[in-house]
Amino acid sequence: MERSSSHGSNVNLKQLHEGDGLGYRMHSTDKDGGKKQISLWHDITLVHIDPATNKPTPYLNYVNEIPKFSRKKYEIATDEVGNPLKQDEKKGVVREFKKGDIFFNYGCLPRTWEDPTFIHPDAEGCRGDNDPLDVCEIGLRVIQPGDVRPVKILGVLCMIDEGEADWKLVTIDAEDKWAPFFNDIGDVEEHLPGTLEAIREWFRTYKIPDGKPPNVFGLGEQFMNKSYAFDVIKECNHAWKELITGEKERNITHEEEGIKKLVRKLSKSNLLALDTSNSKEAPTF
Repeated sequence: MERSSSHGSNVNLKQLHEGDGLGYRMHSTDKDGGKKQISLWHDITLVHIDPATNKPTPYLNYVNEIPKFSRKKYEIATDEVGNPLKQDEKKGVVREFKKGDIFFNYGCLPRTWEDPTFIHPDAEGCRGDNDPLDVCEIGLRVIQPGDVRPVKILGVLCMIDEGEADWKLVTIDAEDKWAPFFNDIGDVEEHLPGTLEAIREWFRTYKIPDGKPPNVFGLGEQFMNKSYAFDVIKECNHAWKELITGEKERNITHEEEGIKKLVRKLSKSNLLALDTSNSKEAPTF
């Protein structure tokens, strides 16, 4: 099943802003006047579609949440119908990075989900963090919240965040002037030496100003290559399909109650906005 509202690129999207502070939400809709809300998590295809030819490209779509050189912690509201963008909060206060401005664009891959019932063999025995796959985009452009860009996948870092596996993909905008020089993770160190270490140290230390200990990493703190990253992406795309078709919720009887509640909440809030009743086939990659 391919959803009728699927979008393969950013071309036909516009953003609508409402509220502020804790009540701020950014909704995406059609530029052509359509009123239907577009989910940046579910309605954007994982594979980028060339708007000129309507054919798949070698790139994946990336949804930006936090522009580089900024610190407001915007994120997709995965447990709200339509999945608008919001500013994260904790104990009733909107969150910013106390460490300071982030130096790369940060967001996620649509149609992916880090399954909290799945323990990856390389993730130090930790479960998925119940969110879409995180993305660090290292190009020159400052990408605005809610923008969708085609990216080249370069590699991935396995971060362990408070006992959960929280993979961090490294990518570059496919239209960046540097993009032809970057095809795998080794190219980042060759052309931009120190960048990978700086990304790892950002994630290691960014919660320390909140009074939390440094984050740790799996796989000997290595950034894994593009091939490994695509395996993680495919696993998380498969998990997303199980989530939004309800299959995951139907098959979690053996899980502890806390995990069941996480999955049920996410499954129910997202199935409200998805009509899969007329097809047994899950949405495509």
